[in-house]
Amino acid sequence: MILTDSHTHIYYKTGHELDEQVQRALQNNVTRLFLPNVNVRSIPMVFGLQQKYPDHCFPMLGLHPCDVKLQADEDTLSYRDELDQIHREIGKRKIYAIGEIGIDLYWDKSTLDIQVEAFEVQINWAKTLNLPIVIHCREAFDEVYSILLRQKDDKLRGILHCFTGTTEQARKIIDLGFYLGIGGVVTYKNSGLDKVVADIPAEHIVLETDAPYLTPVPYRGKPNESSYLIHIAQKVADIKQVSIEKLAEITTENSKKIFCV
Repeated sequence: MILTDSHTHIYYKTGHELDEQVQRALQNNVTRLFLPNVNVRSIPMVFGLQQKYPDHCFPMLGLHPCDVKLQADEDTLSYRDELDQIHREIGKRKIYAIGEIGIDLYWDKSTLDIQVEAFEVQINWAKTLNLPIVIHCREAFDEVYSILLRQKDDKLRGILHCFTGTTEQARKIIDLGFYLGIGGVVTYKNSGLDKVVADIPAEHIVLETDAPYLTPVPYRGKPNESSYLIHIAQKVADIKQVSIEKLAEITTENSKKIFCV
């Protein structure tokens, strides 16, 4: 059985703690880890982990919408400077997606205009490089969907990461050719995501942890890690009424179609 964590920030850990987390993931059959950075500072962490575990770790690069900021002080890069530096890094190394990118209106609605600009710039990077995009969307479904409709062509593809929306929203995204990233929220008793997952064919789903965030039951309340993907996989398998082995096969195959690896 091969499980794929299509979205993990496991690289935030360092030293022995990081190595122990990777080993626990491998022991739980989570042998494919896709690593999105969030800003320029996180790039060395992503590639450091990828270089240590090249058979298991696959880097992505992008500018997270929460890091799309106007320059506030001399220690903060403007979003355009961040984009320029990230774009230069993309030219130096092999990556498997542009991400995570998107729009977040939970923390700061005042930056919507520049978030949209950064999102569209990075979508165009992906199209030029024939790469998928991995989308962060928080309290911004309508805005993200509008941009995807505007950008839609035969090169636009990817994952709506950490999907927690409605069945109607899920179908809209699937109709655009995207996959849904399902994580720990599906294990939460009152999230309602289990009902949405029940309505969506497994062929449109990938699994993710978003470690160290959104920890699944039974570890909710503690920092998340990629080894916990097995609990997400078991929950989704139960919902779909298939074995975890079958669910792992389907979702890993989906990830191979998206990332071409």
